[in-house]
Amino acid sequence: MEFFKRLVEWDKHLLLEINTHWQYPVLDFLFQHIRETYFWIPLYLFFIVLAIQNFGRKGWWWILFAICTIALTDQFSSNLIKNNIIRLRPCRDPELMDQLRFYVRYCPRSSSFTSSHATNHFGFATFVATTLRPYLGSWINCLFVFAGMVAFAQVYVAVHYPLDVLAGGLLGFLLGMLMSSIFNKNIGLPKLAGS
Repeated sequence: MEFFKRLVEWDKHLLLEINTHWQYPVLDFLFQHIRETYFWIPLYLFFIVLAIQNFGRKGWWWILFAICTIALTDQFSSNLIKNNIIRLRPCRDPELMDQLRFYVRYCPRSSSFTSSHATNHFGFATFVATTLRPYLGSWINCLFVFAGMVAFAQVYVAVHYPLDVLAGGLLGFLLGMLMSSIFNKNIGLPKLAGS
């Protein structure tokens, strides 16, 4: 019990450090937007077009699995975990509210643990990376950097604690691996010429 108490205290301390001391005007602006769905629409459209133009019918299956991956990660995080592990968000915690810099228009009322943003983005990044790596090479790892930026932004704007995004990222990674494993085993994308 003492371990968990210290872990929660460390989590709050790290949140305050990130939110109040690691402030830069560029990041203040960027992290308000990078966590929003509209910011990532061009990337999603890129992968949809890539799948349709290069993989034919299997490309449509790939799109379906990508959508299912995001739906699965969201359901696990938003409904299964958040409904059973209730944790006040930092922006709603009376102990912290007056100490935080708050960048977004509203503070969600849902539980803070786990971060659905982190779960969804790491799930998507993992699915895409493990299915498209033969075609896009190591560049596909940039998706994990983007997912990490979204997760960090959630802490930076004070809607999640660091442990919320770490747990969400891990959950998303595991679910993304599961979905890509099912896809690669049962459908798979066509082999590259010469491989």
